[in-house]
Amino acid sequence: MIIQVVNFNLDGITHEQYEGAATELAPSFKALDGLISKVWLSDKENNTYGGVYTWENRQAMENYLSSEFYDEVLGNNPSFANVSYKAYEVLDGPTEITK
Repeated sequence: MIIQVVNFNLDGITHEQYEGAATELAPSFKALDGLISKVWLSDKENNTYGGVYTWENRQAMENYLSSEFYDEVLGNNPSFANVSYKAYEVLDGPTEITK
């Protein structure tokens, strides 16, 4: 499994507009191949938003990052600034113990 942590700042939209758009987009994320879950993040006070994605494998994450859907939603979206992400391999043994 891969955990991907994405962060960005809103640019030109409000927290409320973002939350509404996120709610509308959530079903599209649920349909992504290889995505196990996505947790939507918000730090309104510091204008920091993002998500924690759990992917079946690195290839599923890479497929998302190179997709038109990614470009439309995050990669080329003018409402998001300073987009960054970091990916982590999951240590299966210890993770299984703490489930």
